[in-house]
Amino acid sequence: MNFDFHLQIGPKATDHDRAFLLTLRKLTMVEHLEKAGLYLSNEEHEFRLNDAYDCCHLIRYADKNIGLLKYREYDNKIEVMQIQIHPGQQNKGFGKMVLNRVLLWSKEKHKNIELSVLKNNPAILLYEKLGFLITGEDKYEFHMQLRH
Repeated sequence: MNFDFHLQIGPKATDHDRAFLLTLRKLTMVEHLEKAGLYLSNEEHEFRLNDAYDCCHLIRYADKNIGLLKYREYDNKIEVMQIQIHPGQQNKGFGKMVLNRVLLWSKEKHKNIELSVLKNNPAILLYEKLGFLITGEDKYEFHMQLRH
């Protein structure tokens, strides 16, 4: 079966999707945040979810929400703010498929891609395999870029 054919990025998230996205955020982020020494309250998770909420796009597979792609497009770059795949759907290649679509978009538009990843998040290995390079860091995150 061609999973990529059934994978859908979009539609944009609506208010109706907030509960799913808050749960998804906690399921995918708490472990990595706490390993980094960051313990967020429910209100802090909601604040981060609400930040640039208009940039949230649902990731759907077989007519079910399985994740989130939050990105912002600028004149010269695409900023990937978050990619979250529900733990029950991880390790099936969905994250890689989503990133490959973003890579295709960026090539077509001749735009670089930028993202940040918590230093202890294993997703960094996927980003490196796809050609992202570390361009900087702060206390908690690596800043990465893929240039075209």
